[in-house]
Amino acid sequence: MSFDVAAEAYDRFMGRYSAPLAAEFVRSARLPSSGRALDVGCGPGALTAELTARFGPDQVAGVDPSESFVAAAHGRFPWADIRHGNAEQLPFDDDTFDATLAELVVHFMTDAPAGAREMVRVTRPGGVVAACVWDFAGGRAPQSTFFTALASVLPGLDDESDRLGATRGDLDALLRGAGCTAVEETELTASVDYATFDDWWEPYTLGVSPAGKQLAALSDADRELVRARCRELLPAGPFTVTATAWSARAVV
Repeated sequence: MSFDVAAEAYDRFMGRYSAPLAAEFVRSARLPSSGRALDVGCGPGALTAELTARFGPDQVAGVDPSESFVAAAHGRFPWADIRHGNAEQLPFDDDTFDATLAELVVHFMTDAPAGAREMVRVTRPGGVVAACVWDFAGGRAPQSTFFTALASVLPGLDDESDRLGATRGDLDALLRGAGCTAVEETELTASVDYATFDDWWEPYTLGVSPAGKQLAALSDADRELVRARCRELLPAGPFTVTATAWSARAVV
């Protein structure tokens, strides 16, 4: 899946969570102390920044299907090898990386098993492969409150809960199926503070898919109903939202 929005919109919508989550993700993945690392579905670069700090500027690569995100990552990390491409056909040679990670990406892959196999292919034997996805099925994603409100006016909405990776055990099975060993699954959390309700609501109006895109497709009246329902579910502010993701780490 490609995001057809500006990198700045994604930063305001999900970047507030993906940056602190990236730090926890890298810590829990127990990566090698040196080598090359690949950020699959790098987006504007939240995980890329963490990998750069660990491995060094010239040891990090990234790939993403969204041209706007690739351009943003190029601008933010001019030293990194950022390429336009899909997880299912990674534009890198076999056994290139010592660590290959996908943060908040697996559930957007067109063919997640193929994407996982590609992550394994480009990773050297003994290297680490890791992935994480919000716990949508358990209602612990950053967007879970929003989706609860959206369901009141949009039956059959895409709340991401049925996507692969959104349920306990999904990532474990995915990496095992790709041929990995020593697979370990855990939970990661990220917390974001909001000064007001509007501070929380505004990013949903930027059209970032799937949540923002579904909101934008509603009538003005229905959008206002969703907003009102969200106000009922959340305090006026300040408040903190803590989200939880499933994370799996494995060895090639």
